[in-house]
Amino acid sequence: MAKTYSIAIDGPAGAGKSTMAKRLAKELGYYYVDTGAIYRTVAYFMDLLGVSPKDADGVERYIDELNIEIQYDEDGKQHMLMNGLDVTDEIRTQDISQKASLVSAHPVVREVLLDMQRDVAKAHNVIMDGRDIGTVVLPKADVKIFLTASSQVRAKRRYDELIAKGQTANLEQVRKEIEQRDYQDTHREIAPLKMARDSVKLDTSDLDIDGVIAEMKRIIKEKIPV
Repeated sequence: MAKTYSIAIDGPAGAGKSTMAKRLAKELGYYYVDTGAIYRTVAYFMDLLGVSPKDADGVERYIDELNIEIQYDEDGKQHMLMNGLDVTDEIRTQDISQKASLVSAHPVVREVLLDMQRDVAKAHNVIMDGRDIGTVVLPKADVKIFLTASSQVRAKRRYDELIAKGQTANLEQVRKEIEQRDYQDTHREIAPLKMARDSVKLDTSDLDIDGVIAEMKRIIKEKIPV
């Protein structure tokens, strides 16, 4: 079996992980795996059932009724299928984002999804982004990058994204939600957000997309052939 390479991109909400990982994957010819979308799908499923994301017993009771599939369209866009239903757009709300952070703290959820994520990395060259890719999901990833930015910058990016989608948003509220998400992600018992010891930190606060991509390519080139 040919050698496959894995690139782990971690960081807080709104750091630009998905945007950068998607473009980088396209340019390098890698599979892009948005792990956050997987947890959002779980959160959305539980939300439809009326199960609180904090209800460990309820989440454990219904998790086996959920079948998640990842599919890619001709443009390489990742689609999330929940029991056969494409919920790619439905899971992209601030409410589901907050609930995904809470749902992902339950050990049973992480256990169910861990093998799924690792199997993709074994079969393909992947760029995988999330909160614990370099520390838990792919601890032996060939390259680990920790993307970050100030909470103000991340809030403005998320605000612009929501407005572009035609959604109503308040910048100050988005900032508070970003900071609350940071707290949840860094203080949970299971797989908290933290930078792996062998990860390269990249602050994107003062960089545009081209600048970030250039820096990421430089980091990757030092580790693997691209």
